[in-house]
Amino acid sequence: MAIKVGILGYGNLGKGVECAVKHNPDMELAAVFTRRDPSCLKILTEGVKVFSADEAPSMKGQIDVMILCGGSAADLPGQTPEMAAYFNVVDSFDTHAKIPEHFEAVDQAASRSGHVAVISAGWDPGMFSLNRLYANAILPGGRDYTFWGKGVSQGHSDAIRRIPGVKDGRQYTIPVEGALEAVRSGSDPELTTRQKHTRECFVVAEEGADKEAIERAIVTMPNYFADYDTTVHFISQEELMRDHAGIPHGGFVIRTGTTGWEDEHRNVIEYSLKLDSNPEFTASVIAAYARAAVRLSREGQRGCKTVFDIAPAYLSAADGAELRKHML
Repeated sequence: MAIKVGILGYGNLGKGVECAVKHNPDMELAAVFTRRDPSCLKILTEGVKVFSADEAPSMKGQIDVMILCGGSAADLPGQTPEMAAYFNVVDSFDTHAKIPEHFEAVDQAASRSGHVAVISAGWDPGMFSLNRLYANAILPGGRDYTFWGKGVSQGHSDAIRRIPGVKDGRQYTIPVEGALEAVRSGSDPELTTRQKHTRECFVVAEEGADKEAIERAIVTMPNYFADYDTTVHFISQEELMRDHAGIPHGGFVIRTGTTGWEDEHRNVIEYSLKLDSNPEFTASVIAAYARAAVRLSREGQRGCKTVFDIAPAYLSAADGAELRKHML
């Protein structure tokens, strides 16, 4: 029986989930829910209805898992526990510092309703988190490094667009190649934030705007750009749409550590991603964890889970025998 998937939110991530469902034969899209006017929303899947977000609770029992595609800042802290009262749910909550409190709120709601909720499924947090855990378990006496990029940071791009005088903008996070190579060498360098990444901004200014003031506001912005070497380019809207319309991203998780009685042998574990589409890849990770959420629910489990709590076999459409034969 196909897993019936609901999508709440139809931005870049929601569209990516719709594509992911198409490519998983054991899943089918049951409904899309939006805060916009449903009559104005055209989705890709033929024959699937779009409903108002307020109508979601009325479809309890008709959806096996609801995938929540809102933002971590304002949407998911409320939406995930709310929807966990009616459905098994999966989200991609990515505010790392607030994951523990988000987990507690969602766990209470899901445990009370008898559903399974998976939070923070994506690539960081998510796949990168798993690789940090595996590497730490294997090399306990080591050091972790995470590099992001080269890729578009949607949060930083949004911060640029909020500056007075900015019409549009994109921001790229770029690993410093020398720092990356130093880590890969196994030399365990001590690296500051500025030494690990640079930031490059492409900005469309409004007509008559003070470009010097815009650049100063960007490079001195605390928590976003002040701690990095940041370059600002002013370009036209046409150039931005032609050269920077995509949402690529990626990065590297590296752990270095020693083995041997006297720690005489150095080892480097590296996991990397190179993504043409950040939201589509995130959506593909979420789809796999949606399958896991439904399986766990059918086994009678309940409450909140993270990627650390779910065995890899639950992610795959293949059964255990097939996995042991072809992938082990």
